[in-house]
Parts: sequence; C-alpha cells; structure tokens
Amino acid sequence: MTVRWDIFCTVVDNYGDIGVTWRLARQLVAEHRCAVRLWVDDLRAFERLCPSIDVTLTEQWQQGVQVRHWPKDWQPTEAADVVIAAFACQLPSAYMDAMAERPAAPLWMNLDYLSAEDWVIGCHGLPSVKYKHVQKYFFFPGFQEGTGGLLREAGLLERRREFQQDGEAQRAFLQGLGVERESGARLISLFAYENDGLASWFDALATDARPSHVLVPESRILADVERWVGIDGLKAGAVHRRGALTVQVLPFVRQDEYDQLLWCCDFNAVRGEDSFVRAQWAGRPLLWHIYQQEEDVHLEKLEAFLRLYTEGLPEAAEKAISGLWRAWNAGQGVAEHWSAACEQHQVLAEHAQAWCQKQASRADLATALVKFYRNWI
Repeated sequence: MTVRWDIFCTVVDNYGDIGVTWRLARQLVAEHRCAVRLWVDDLRAFERLCPSIDVTLTEQWQQGVQVRHWPKDWQPTEAADVVIAAFACQLPSAYMDAMAERPAAPLWMNLDYLSAEDWVIGCHGLPSVKYKHVQKYFFFPGFQEGTGGLLREAGLLERRREFQQDGEAQRAFLQGLGVERESGARLISLFAYENDGLASWFDALATDARPSHVLVPESRILADVERWVGIDGLKAGAVHRRGALTVQVLPFVRQDEYDQLLWCCDFNAVRGEDSFVRAQWAGRPLLWHIYQQEEDVHLEKLEAFLRLYTEGLPEAAEKAISGLWRAWNAGQGVAEHWSAACEQHQVLAEHAQAWCQKQASRADLATALVKFYRNWI
C-alpha cells in the first residue's frame, strides 16, 4: 500500500526551507514510492527553484509531487499517513483536528534545522508535544550517528565524479551560463547573505598572483558586489574585471544546475542549509555563511560544525579554514585568512573529499525518515 505523506513548508528565507522540502518530496516519490503532497505558502519563491510552477494554481503536479498552495483560509483536507512540519512550522488547526479524527493516528514529525551540536543526538527521535492523542516527534538532520543524516539522492556522488572527470561536460555547462573559464584561473561560486567582509576578500583576489573568476548567482549578497564594483543594478550576465579578479553575475538556477555549478568550482561559498549540504557533496573546499540568529545563537552552531569538520586536519589547515569561516560570519576582513587557506588548498581539498565520503557512508535523510516510519508502525 502506498504511504501518503504531507509536508508543510512556510517560506522564511526565500529558498532555504523550500529548497530542503522540495528535494525531500521528490526523493520520497522517486526512490521510496511515497505519495507526497507538498504544502507551500509562497509559490513565487518556489518558482525560482522550479520554473515550471504555475503560481496561480492551488493544486498541481511537479515531478511526481502534488504541490498544493497553503492558503490562509484553510479548506477541510484529509490528513496523510505521515505528516512533516518542516522547521517547526505551525500546522493549520483544522488539519490538526483532521489528524486526530483519523481511525489510526498519523506519524507527526517536526523536521528540524540542521545542526552539528551534541544535544541533537540526544533529542533526535524523541516524542515532543501531543495534540489530543496525536504524538509529535523530533527529527533532526545531522552529521553524526544517532541523527537523521543529510539529504542525498541515490547515485549523487557517482554522477558528481563522472561530471568532475569530464572536462568537456563542465565546459558545456559553464558555456550554457555564459561563462568562459580562463585557463589556470581559480573558479569560485559565491552564494551568501549580505556581508561586510566581501570587499576585503575581493580586494585580496584582485591583487593575487593567480587569477580568480567568481560566479555570483543572483542573491542577497549582490548589493555588496555592486558596492565593490561601483555599479548599481547588476543583472545576470554582468561581468566586471579588476586586476586578477573577474566577477560574473549568474541567473538563479534550478537545484540540479546549482549542483553542477558547485561541482565545477574549486571553492564554494554557500549559505543557510540547502546550499551548505550540496557544497559538501561537491567534495570541494567551502566557506559557510550561516543564517544569523538573535543573541548570536548561530555562532554556537558554527563552532559545533567546525569542531566536527576540522577533526584530523593539520594545525595550519585547521587554523586557516576556521579563521576564514569565523571572520566571514562576523563580517570582518578575511584577506589574511584567505591567504592562509590558499596555502593549505591541497590539504583542504583532500579533506573535503574525505569528509564527503564519511557523510555518504551514513543513511540519507529521506531513507532515515522512511525507516523511522516503518519502525513506528
């Protein structure tokens, strides 16, 4: 019997929440033969990730997933067998009543934000609150045994390896984005929140002995890029050169194309959760811009991940990458840390591959969710 899943997503930061739930929904359908309804409150943000979405429709099918607009005026709907409230979003009260009215209560899970903090292991899979007789459970993605793992589609790393070994495929992909890679140039992707440290990084790249080509998909950091180049209103296709640095603005691309962009680059600067995980699967050195939270709670999460990620690195490499991440997330100058990271590039590149393989040795998030449900019933 096909298991019916409802995934609820409120779009908080444009692409992070919907990016994770869209990947999860597709994987549950494609690999686990689940029937998935994805409830989204902002279809216009979703449209950037899935251009075939019709934002005027309340119900449509996309890649095997039933996409439903989550209206403020909720209409009566039968509850599914498995209900996921992504990132602690509040379900409609009428839907919660529908869960309670089922002959057999559904499995209700809060799919939480990704964190490397130690306490996550102790909370993963534990019961949370109840609504009437329906029990909710915590489900935490994570990087260690005892967590729900990371989103990773079947065959992802094999496809990545083939692509990274195929120079012609990379050239064709980049040319499709209007990118001509200069021989010997360092290729960098930049997807980040606003950051005062950008100017110092670009200054360092512009005066470097090795040329760099930075690819900037349209995102919130574009305003900082505009200030550095001295041009307002940069659009996709814009190219600016200063010294050894070429900066090029790219259009916002679909998720599969963004994966390929990460695979092409020597170094990836990413943000939030979805692009952060995808950069790890790229197996290349990376820089994470974590989502800022009140009272600097996000910095504790940053340090927790750094402790895990840098384990086993030589001291010089650990100091270089940790210093770069901390300065970037504090909006400080990064030139000195970037120079140190470049000196350790080979070590960091090998470490990124090893980290990727270590994470891939564990069950992926979708598989872990399905297993949790089977054990629950």
